Parts: sequence; C-alpha cells; structure tokens
Amino acid sequence: MAERAILTIGDRSYEFPVIEGSEGERAIDITELRARTGLITYDPGFGNTGSCISNITFIDGEKGILRYRGIPIEQFDRPTPNFIEAAWLIIFGRLPTKDDLAGFNVILTENAHLDESMKHNFEGFPVGAPPMAMLSAMINALSCFHPEYLKLSDEDTFEAAAARLFSKIRTIAAYSYRRSKGVPYIFPNPHLRYCANFLHMMFSMPYKDHVIDSDIEDALNLIFILHADHEQNCSAATVRVVGSGQANLFASVAAGVCALWGPRHGGANLAVIRMLEDVHRGNHSPEECIRMAKSQTSDFRLMGFGHRVYKNYDPRARILKAVCDRVLTRHHVNDPLLEIALRLEELALKDEYFVERKLYPNVDFYSGIIMRAIGIPTDMFPVMFAIGRVPGWIAQWREQQGDPQTRIARPRQIYAGPTVTSYIPIERRESAG
Repeated sequence: MAERAILTIGDRSYEFPVIEGSEGERAIDITELRARTGLITYDPGFGNTGSCISNITFIDGEKGILRYRGIPIEQFDRPTPNFIEAAWLIIFGRLPTKDDLAGFNVILTENAHLDESMKHNFEGFPVGAPPMAMLSAMINALSCFHPEYLKLSDEDTFEAAAARLFSKIRTIAAYSYRRSKGVPYIFPNPHLRYCANFLHMMFSMPYKDHVIDSDIEDALNLIFILHADHEQNCSAATVRVVGSGQANLFASVAAGVCALWGPRHGGANLAVIRMLEDVHRGNHSPEECIRMAKSQTSDFRLMGFGHRVYKNYDPRARILKAVCDRVLTRHHVNDPLLEIALRLEELALKDEYFVERKLYPNVDFYSGIIMRAIGIPTDMFPVMFAIGRVPGWIAQWREQQGDPQTRIARPRQIYAGPTVTSYIPIERRESAG
C-alpha cells in the first residue's frame, strides 16, 4: 500500500499521497488540499514547495552533489570541456552522437548572425546601458524576426528554435558589450567554435582579430557548463511561470534573463569581485572580513560563501578552483584579488564559525576571478551567467510544455489588508497632514 500523510485540522483528518522521486526525494502531494480542506499552505520563497516533477537536474545539497540527466558534474571537466555537448544533453535528455553533435554545430554556425535590422535596435540604447537590459530586450525582439517559431508544433521545429536562440544569445551578448563601449560590431566567424566565436565577437577589432587561447576557451566552456542548469532556481522558475501561460520560448527566456539580473542571483559573482576590490584598496584586511562576517553587530556579508541549496562544498566551486589556478598559473596572471580570495578561503575553512555552519566557497567565489583573467568586464558577469544558463531555461520550458499536468502558475496568498470598508468621496476625506 502506498504511503500516505495524514493532516489533522480540528476534529477532522485528511489523507494525502506521498510521492517519491528516482533519487529518494519524497513529497506530500497537496494538489487537492484547498479543494478538500479550504486551506492553503504558506511558504515564502517556496523553499518547501515542489512546483514540478523534472528529469533534468538533480541536486543533493547536503552531500554536495550536482548531476545533469544523471551524469555527475565532475565528469564534464574533461581535458577538453564541451559546452555544446552538455547543452544538447540538458535540452534533449541524452548524450549526443557524433552525428547529432556535428549537425547541431552546423545549425549553430549557420544561425550565429543577427538580422541586419536588429543591429539598428542596439542604436536605440544609450552607450553605457546595462548589458543585461539589452540582452533581455533583444531576446524578446528575436521573436519578431522569427515568427515561425512562436508555436513549436513538432520536434524539428523545436530544435530549430532552440538552436537559433542558443546560437544568437552569444552574438546579442557580444553586441551588447560592443554597444556599451561604442566600438564597431564584429561579425561571427563560421570557422570558430561556440566559445571561441563569442570571444572573437567580444574582443576582435576590424583591423585585428583577437587571439583565442585554448586554455581560456576551455575555461569558458567549463564556466558555461557549470552554470547550464541548477534545478528550480529563481530564473528557471520564472521561465516556467511565464511559460505556463503558454508564452513563447523567446519571451520566457527573456523573462529568465530579467530574473537573473538581480544581485542575489546572477549578480552574486560581481558582488564577490567588489568585496575583493574593497579589501585590495585597504579598506579591510581578510582577517577583518572574517571577524565582521561573524559579528552580530556588523552588516558586512562575506560574499561567495554559503549557498541556499548546498550545505556542503559546492561541487562547481571545487572544479572552478582548479581551473582558476591553472589559468592564472599558465598565463602568469598576477591578480592580487586571487591572493585575497585564497586567504579568505583559508581563514574561513579553519574557522569553527564557518565550518559549523557549512559556509564553504560557492561557484561565484571563483567564477569572477576567472572572468577577470579572460578580460570580461564586471558588468558583463551576469550576461555570461545567462549564456551558460540558456540550455537549462530551454530544457525547463520544453519539459513544462510537454507535461500534461501543467497548469498556469497561480500562487495563492494570505490577505492581511483592511476588511470591508466604504468609499469616501474626496470632499469628505480628511487631510493626512
């Protein structure tokens, strides 16, 4: 007999089924709670609420586990990390064959360019406009140039739409950066791979191509892979909420970009860099940062430590730490912020306060350092996060659209405002002063 949960309210009891996932996660199915009891649950931030059943990503925060479609994240850190392969896996649910990968790469290459009319849209933004604002707006604009993909009726149409979005987001991102600097746009190079092509469009000039270093290209591939999906986070949940209203793929992903823009989500690695720069300027020493982070009277927060989900070492951070050491050592990058970061990590991992609370370095702690070494400016950090996260957003949208149980997202609330009152004509209202 299937296990059931019993909820007692007053003198009445109600039974609800208990469901279990493939990794042993259990949940009480309360889909009929309101209909049967007249009550709803109260869960700010939805930290205890399962909004869907998903086959994409598994996280065990207590054990520090992250898997894409069952494959441990550590297995993607190969001699030559391949973001396209990981993206295919996440979007389509299986590792690609050589033919799959070759065909997908051809589609990506053929669709890296933007319609020439879109270039004029960039001119409407002031120089210095936030790249994330341009990224979101231009992804939405893609739907105007590709109306044939507003309704995805079959597998081939979905793959074509996904490939176009996945390919063009790097071009939009690079053009957003170029616009913010007031320098000429650089067309994509069909002879370069995905990440190398992005770096080319970011940093080449009409009179001089940017030299693509293989270590840097591998590091960027790995950064994108490690950010490709992370279960029902703020931006993925936003994509699903927007998609639940049957919004198209472009609009749903543009909404995900907006959610990612916030400093608590996609801007976290930028906050780490700003903290390290503050230390480097001499405002605080690493030791003072540790003391202030532990003080109940200080509003200082040690950025890059701890995670909403992971109560162990973030597995992505462990991988990026090795990449960070490799890139900076091989290229003789003398970054004082790395030394500060390593000192903070050393102090925190020896301090009982952080150890007891399992406040380990997270992925944001090292990703910013690597991107600085690559030459990515800080205002582009959230954009880099968005490029990496696109496969996950596409996969989440696709999974939801194919789920017959999907209903339009419509959370409930506990109303705490005034009870019934009467409208007062304006001439009878007393001045608030």
